[in-house]
Amino acid sequence: MEAQEKQTIGHVEDVILMPSKIKIPARIDTGAAYSSLDARELKITDNMAEFKLPRKYGGQKLRLPVIGWQTIRSSEAKERRAVVEIDLCIGSRYLRGKVNLNNRSLVRYPMIIGRNILRENFVVDCMQERCAPPTCPEEPSP
Repeated sequence: MEAQEKQTIGHVEDVILMPSKIKIPARIDTGAAYSSLDARELKITDNMAEFKLPRKYGGQKLRLPVIGWQTIRSSEAKERRAVVEIDLCIGSRYLRGKVNLNNRSLVRYPMIIGRNILRENFVVDCMQERCAPPTCPEEPSP
């Protein structure tokens, strides 16, 4: 596959968080500027974010450096969220993406994939769902 060729994905896809190989469902949201990951019990100390994934997806504790902050405006409020970089497998693509951390316990999907990740890599077919199962190699190619 050529570098500029974009992969078609549906409006919902399973994503694997690497290198831990944790599979979670994600809503593919072309209306969201940024991607977001469900972070439970989030604590930020010395610029490191520590949080747990939802129990339903293993409840694993992750510790990642905070690379910035985003102010997110929703219909309810405006809030400041920590941003981390995480390795993801979406379809056949292994990539590093920036995601903001937020407790998403009240919504259906633990992850939103927004335009910041979609733009260079994917075309979204909103009539399909789970049409690109994650099939990444162990490590990204150089």
